Amino acid sequence: MSTVVTTTSEWEGFSVLNFTFDERPAKLVCPKKNANGKWALRTEYFGAFAQVDLALLERGWHLAFIKNDNRWAQEGDLARKAAFVEFVAKEFDLEDKCTPIGLSCGGMYAVMLAARIPERIEVLYLDAPVLNLLSCPCDMGVAQSGLFEEFHGFTGKTRSELLSYRDHPIDQLPILLAHDIPVVLVAGDSDRTVPYCENGAILAREYQDQGGRLWVCVKEGCDHHPHALEDPTPIVNAIETFAAAQ
Repeated sequence: MSTVVTTTSEWEGFSVLNFTFDERPAKLVCPKKNANGKWALRTEYFGAFAQVDLALLERGWHLAFIKNDNRWAQEGDLARKAAFVEFVAKEFDLEDKCTPIGLSCGGMYAVMLAARIPERIEVLYLDAPVLNLLSCPCDMGVAQSGLFEEFHGFTGKTRSELLSYRDHPIDQLPILLAHDIPVVLVAGDSDRTVPYCENGAILAREYQDQGGRLWVCVKEGCDHHPHALEDPTPIVNAIETFAAAQ
């Protein structure tokens, strides 16, 4: 039983435990029934395109979230999130491993976190993930994100520096593969903000070439939004299939 001080609220009909971790607001959304000890970690944009989050809750999963300093997966946020994963599992008597849900920039968080604590990751659900910083936010390929000034403001990194940068999310793929972390990947083939060809497709090819466990859904004619699927059942089934095999 957790000893952390919490307040309660409600989200989409589910009970929420609100608390503070490392001076950041955090929450744990609880299933209504059949809690199974499994849990997902929404890495950014809590509540946005939440079809998969809600479906997992209906199947007995918990859902955790902690507020980030910004959306660019900097060291402070990653270190805090890694500690948060251990804290949530212990304090709320959940499984040691979690499933990060990473949409867009949240996908960058999910991959960087998985590379940092691979032993704590069960499955990665990545949806239109930012994996190649030269693509998004730098717009040095076909991307039209318009996010570089925001990125530069938070990180100080320039486009020139990123040409020789070797810590992109895509650079973490050998760690994910070495630890046999399965990936559920969803993206639109017409994404102009985080183009699939410059981001998710790189992960898909590497996983396929190296025999990694991968489920992919590429949505024909879909831009960056909407994320997920109107009926999230195929995505959730893929997540649970991989989770059951752990």
